[in-house]
Amino acid sequence: MNSNTLARLVITCADRPGIVAAVTSFLFAHDANITELDQHSSDAGGGRFFMRIEFQTERLDVAPEILEREFGAVVGLRFAMDWHLHFAARRLRMAVLVSRHDHAALELLWRWQRGELPVDIPCVISNHPDLQAAVGAFGIPFVHVPFSAETQAAAEQDILQRVADVDFIVLARYMRVLSAGFVAAFPNRIINIHHSFLPAFAGGDPYGQAQTRGVKIIGATAHYVTAELDHGPIIEQDVVRVTHRHELDDLKGLGRDLERQVLARAVRWHVEDRVLVDGNKTVVFA
Repeated sequence: MNSNTLARLVITCADRPGIVAAVTSFLFAHDANITELDQHSSDAGGGRFFMRIEFQTERLDVAPEILEREFGAVVGLRFAMDWHLHFAARRLRMAVLVSRHDHAALELLWRWQRGELPVDIPCVISNHPDLQAAVGAFGIPFVHVPFSAETQAAAEQDILQRVADVDFIVLARYMRVLSAGFVAAFPNRIINIHHSFLPAFAGGDPYGQAQTRGVKIIGATAHYVTAELDHGPIIEQDVVRVTHRHELDDLKGLGRDLERQVLARAVRWHVEDRVLVDGNKTVVFA
């Protein structure tokens, strides 16, 4: 599949007859070749309809910007759609925020370096200087922005200025709680990795909480960030079994492996327009 000529159309609207026919007929009329189509209805009797289409654009009879404008006028308006058309040749810009734990951030940078994560990364921002050398080895600018309760407002303003031109942000074990104002600047565009199987053990020290409760499964959760801590729409989760023999360090070691994989999948699905937000839930066409 030629990614330079790939486009993705993502749609959410009230479910009613004729949506699929209208969308596919429109693309056919403009010589687009549909290569992947997923759809879901929350309730066939009047729920929400979700759709994701991938198509090739090399034979389009109009320029991309005209296709986008005409789709809105001809189809989007007719069905009162919330829709997004993304031409994959325009790579998304992703900023990474990290503290001292390096595993989640370095997993993303490694996948980016190998070409498995088709994004541009203008910077990695941290509230500690510890990972400067590790990030610098990838040729990506590392920015140290100290962040404490006393300096939070200034630190967030500094970060917002540095990420003003990015499409989304990843919190790769960034161990600070962002303000509601900061989150509001990137609605459903901040992805966090939480080191537990939410909604269990939200907040701090989830592995310690898990060990205290004697759980037999620990997990990791990637979710969009909202103003309510660790309650945003969940994108991806995974678990591993544990026993009474596992010490706290064992849980943390197993958890790091989960965190890397879960976050990488969630970020890739976001980049590929596979995640549609439905209130506090998601529809993931993975």
